Amino acid sequence: MNPSANGWIKKLLNLVSETVYSQTDTEVFYINLKRAGFIYGSNIKVVLDIVKPFELSEEERCKINLLLTFYYIYNKENSKEQFTESLIKYYKSITDQKRSFFEDLFSDKSPDSLLEKIIHKRIHIDDNFISKSFNYFLINALLFVDALGYQRFLKDEHKIKDYVENLESALETIVFSVIENKTVKSEYDENLIKLFESSIRYKNAELLTYTDAISIINEPLEKLYVIDLVCMASWTDKIIDRDEQDFLNQLKSDLSVEHTVIVKSVNDINLFYNEHKEEVAFLSSKNLAQSFYDNSTKVVSKLIKRNSKRLIKELSESKEALYLLTQSTQRNLTDEEQKKIQTQLIDIFKSIPSLAIFMLPGGMLLLPLFIKFIPKLLPSAFDDNRIDDKD
Repeated sequence: MNPSANGWIKKLLNLVSETVYSQTDTEVFYINLKRAGFIYGSNIKVVLDIVKPFELSEEERCKINLLLTFYYIYNKENSKEQFTESLIKYYKSITDQKRSFFEDLFSDKSPDSLLEKIIHKRIHIDDNFISKSFNYFLINALLFVDALGYQRFLKDEHKIKDYVENLESALETIVFSVIENKTVKSEYDENLIKLFESSIRYKNAELLTYTDAISIINEPLEKLYVIDLVCMASWTDKIIDRDEQDFLNQLKSDLSVEHTVIVKSVNDINLFYNEHKEEVAFLSSKNLAQSFYDNSTKVVSKLIKRNSKRLIKELSESKEALYLLTQSTQRNLTDEEQKKIQTQLIDIFKSIPSLAIFMLPGGMLLLPLFIKFIPKLLPSAFDDNRIDDKD
């Protein structure tokens, strides 16, 4: 079974039908998702070892774990609709197709093929700057939001997009709260906030209050998940200090969970990271943000070069974008000008399929790099003062 080839979902579901994993208790299945690394965004193995070990990339393990999580939830809810069709319907329900990077996929008439493409897009394969830089540390840790949304969808399709949006907003507020409660915040913590913001699908004008966020977290899996995310945020400096432990204790009371839930979450993340520190990229990185930008620079440069002809054409038709890019080589753009050039570039990205990566969660984080490197990689007309290197 090859998750990088067509037909892998049907083959996987045939394998799963021979197992009894759908009879596994929900909390037990969730614990196994953690042990596989799915909840932590670093897929070390396939949940419950359903697929026999062979050479799978982390992207492929992530695909399998996401699909198996959906299928587990589908079986638990005893849905009468076909699994593949119901999952596609769910993604359509939570997607703003006018802005979505899924919009070019929904014309596919084959359900299996369409679902394979959706999952492929969802976990950011190919020129995935996030995966190459962070080993899915944060972006794919949020994939479980999709699973929680699907669980709600199978129970009640009404306002499902609102549910996912509110859940993500609640997670954002609570994760920010634990970082804010640190006595001393490192540059690492500030970078983590920026990365978390970039990972969220839905952007609100302002964060929910902590009280409002807590009121949204009601289901058992939601509670387990938010506690694990808080432990991840607390663990950035590889230790959960007293302030962070106090916050976890407060969270325990606010969510009305047993103390053992907090203890287990802390123990689980310590065990996972200690066991797999050689396999989880960010654990060996002294400066996660610097690692991100170093890797991202290479990806952005390659994308601009690969699409240079189309970019020249599109930019030439946008006088304002052309002017601002030229100005960016001579001075720092104002905040208003930065917003204008971002808007212009987003419109251009929509017209160039290869640049749709910038429309993915986290893609906006790369716009400053894109603005910086366009003048260097496109014709010298973009930079009046540039002296081209001689071969």
